[in-house]
Amino acid sequence: MAFDGVLSSADITKALDECKAADSFCHTKFFKSCGLAGKSSDEVKKAFHIIDQDQSGFIEEDELKLFLQNFKKDARALTAAETAKFLQLGDVDGDGKIGVDEFAALVKS
Repeated sequence: MAFDGVLSSADITKALDECKAADSFCHTKFFKSCGLAGKSSDEVKKAFHIIDQDQSGFIEEDELKLFLQNFKKDARALTAAETAKFLQLGDVDGDGKIGVDEFAALVKS
């Protein structure tokens, strides 16, 4: 698993179970439940690079839609509404994508 050594499997499972239903994803609750909110800046940056599938230095909308699947392959995709809200909350500079510093701020919010 990509998050081995950063997050526990039990915490990831708990966080995913809490947002199993469509339109139930809350980034604040998810980051706290999976343990990412309590991690160091370096560990949050490591998580960012795992989620940034194309290694562009940004998490774009298509990567955000599949956000939960980075934690577990059979997790659901975010709905269009969840994806749009997540992007809006994270994209502080309005460029349509989330950079590493924006992601870190979102995790710690």
